[in-house]
Amino acid sequence: MVLISWLKLHPFLSLTIGALTVGALAAMPMADVVASFSAGVGSTVAGVGVLIALGAMFGRLLADSGAADQIVDTIIGRAGPRMLPWAMGLVGALIGLPMFFEIGLVLLMPVIMLVSMRSGLSLIRVGIPALAGLSAMHGLVPPHPGPLVAINALNAPLGITLILGVLIAIPTVVIAGPLFAKVASRWVDVAAPQLFVTEREQQLVGAGHGSSHATPTAAIHAGAGINPDSAGTRRPPFATTMATVLLPVVLMMGKAIADIAAPKENQVRVVLDFLGTPLIALLLAVLVALVTFGRGSGMDRRGIAKSLEKSLPPIAGILLIVGAGGGFKQTLIDTGIGTVITDFATSSNISVLFLGWLVAVVIRLATGSATVATITAAGILAPLAAGLPPAETSLLVLAIGAGSVFFSHVNDAGFWLVKEYFQLNIAQNLKTWSVMETLISVVGLVLVLAVGAFV
Repeated sequence: MVLISWLKLHPFLSLTIGALTVGALAAMPMADVVASFSAGVGSTVAGVGVLIALGAMFGRLLADSGAADQIVDTIIGRAGPRMLPWAMGLVGALIGLPMFFEIGLVLLMPVIMLVSMRSGLSLIRVGIPALAGLSAMHGLVPPHPGPLVAINALNAPLGITLILGVLIAIPTVVIAGPLFAKVASRWVDVAAPQLFVTEREQQLVGAGHGSSHATPTAAIHAGAGINPDSAGTRRPPFATTMATVLLPVVLMMGKAIADIAAPKENQVRVVLDFLGTPLIALLLAVLVALVTFGRGSGMDRRGIAKSLEKSLPPIAGILLIVGAGGGFKQTLIDTGIGTVITDFATSSNISVLFLGWLVAVVIRLATGSATVATITAAGILAPLAAGLPPAETSLLVLAIGAGSVFFSHVNDAGFWLVKEYFQLNIAQNLKTWSVMETLISVVGLVLVLAVGAFV
């Protein structure tokens, strides 16, 4: 945490140095420390790295084909002014389901700006719900890197975690999104900046022309002189797009339900167990997206190949951080530090769910990274998870995920992205974005503890 927050060293180097230091202080032979760290990196990348790569490919196809625009336009086009904040929360959640937070944020910013302009609603009233949807999915729902790594580190059942994560994310988004936005827009009442809109579009908005026919993202592209279907010749239909986006979620949930309801030898369960394995579910989703998003938008083979190729370079840093976090976790386990933490938690009668949330909060505040907070907290809590029932292990993953998004501030890249896009000052950003993140974290914890009381 000191290396990341004070020396501004890259998290990959910081986690690597931290793991070696922990091993040395625990008096392990350095050869064993290196072997432990390497084993942790290898197992984590093998278990999670391929899933992150597949998720990146899927998200890139979703954006490049115009399918993401189709989701946004369809939902917002059917919502009246009163329902717009709720529609924006739904858009943020749906876009956030398959996409990394930063990608979804950049994708939605033009839409948030123009929806605010055309509806006359405050930028905060429209933007906060969309950001809440993105952030809640990022912290609570796989296949995002943080939850995936925590599932791998704690040996939590993915299907149960996914189902509980979605169930907890929905009320969390409602409270931290549309409901909080109504209050936050009174604290900070700002209009949308003219970041993505040309003079022609400003005139259209000012005159009120075309507002009932031109959808937000289409209007942005039209105002900028860009063909909204430039990746192909058309957009995939909304129903096809939604079916493709939800395919991996349905497959993984199907596996979870089959594991609970059907005996092991049941052939339906055998098939669903295979199809619902995260690697297979995401691989199938990408293969289906090649047809529904790629060919469905009119992209040729070269265009599809280029889209997939562009999806991988941006995740190189994420893969390195995730791998180093896994190595750090394994070093903590092999040095026996985890046993000390387990004994402390047992003797102090602190709820393991609250402890997981608290550890993630501390790391989040120090490093600013939700992913680093999730990975490190999962490694520290791994020994505690060994004796927990499957459902409680899944709740521990979600408690850590909730803690990982607590109070974004100046050491978080997301803080500055939102501030600069919305053109807020630091105080305004703290009152809106930072409070929203804290609400997601606290509401998520409360719901996790509530569910934990019944499982």
